Amino acid sequence: MLTPEATLARFREYMVGPTRFMNLLSCFELGIIDELREHPGATAAKLGEAVGAKPDAVEQLLQLLVKEEFLAYDPASGGYSLDALAAVAQADLKRATTYMKLIKFVALRQVFYLTESVRTGSLVGLKELYGFDGTLYEAVAEHQDLYDAFATLMDNVTARVDPWFFENVDIPAGSRVLDLAGNTGLGAIHACRLKPSEGLQVTTFDLPHKEEECLRNFREHGVAEQCSFIGGDVFDKVPEGFDVVLIKHFLDMFDRDDVFRILGGVHKSLEAGGQVAVMVPVYPEDIRDRGNYCVDFFPAFFLGGTMGQGGPQKVSTYRRWLEECGFRVTRTVTKDPAEMPPDVIPVQAILCAVKTA
Repeated sequence: MLTPEATLARFREYMVGPTRFMNLLSCFELGIIDELREHPGATAAKLGEAVGAKPDAVEQLLQLLVKEEFLAYDPASGGYSLDALAAVAQADLKRATTYMKLIKFVALRQVFYLTESVRTGSLVGLKELYGFDGTLYEAVAEHQDLYDAFATLMDNVTARVDPWFFENVDIPAGSRVLDLAGNTGLGAIHACRLKPSEGLQVTTFDLPHKEEECLRNFREHGVAEQCSFIGGDVFDKVPEGFDVVLIKHFLDMFDRDDVFRILGGVHKSLEAGGQVAVMVPVYPEDIRDRGNYCVDFFPAFFLGGTMGQGGPQKVSTYRRWLEECGFRVTRTVTKDPAEMPPDVIPVQAILCAVKTA
């Protein structure tokens, strides 16, 4: 049990969280890190001239990065250079800053209204900041800054996680596969490439306005003969005639009642013995596990930034929900955090199940 002193010290970490976040991200957005990579030993005056900012302001921002040992400072010359950042691969930095840009545009501003969003069950931040009444997934179609931050990250996440997903999912040869809420087809493309078989057909099911981009992606990746698109709303009806339904990055967006509506629709659409494979970010069974950051991030992200509802669950909860909706769970696997880049927040799990008679 924490002492009162330790509890207040923990509070302090929360207090400085937003300012530390933006301080670090601003150094990347201003181009300071790139400038130091090209010109190690540059002074605050030189950096300010290069990035178009006052040297005094640049010097203020760099204090935190020196404290964290991201950068080094030479008092004799007044110059700065990369310290720990010098050893981090550019691709890894790009992945981390892509996450940070998503947090800035999708979460940081909107969660100012988190309390009001929880009270109303709606995204008050989107309404106040954009005049938009709906969810992030609807807003990205109208607001380019949200789309750029969100779509870029999601495509990166899909590209990174899908190989692991398909390694752990059985798709019988020649199956008719439905990628539920498959967005613009990247998951269907990966299914064709990572689970190839004669006669395999994969259909993306999502909102009708995504059809044009989805079909274009199929053509550009050479899978147009294997892949198709069906427009619709999962809450109206799930298409029938499929052997396997994939549900990735979707169930965690909703509260229990809507998850049951989705799983109920999938259950109705499948014949007995039909398969479903679910991939979701999950909380650890012991929520006090401090090595899992899903609980640090997702509640505010979903409730205040994207949906006004939803959030991950434990694997045991998803298993129970699947069984209550008429499925028999045949396999569960959770991504080993040791196999993930250390900056990545979501810990993914897969649950495979079959429809019972």
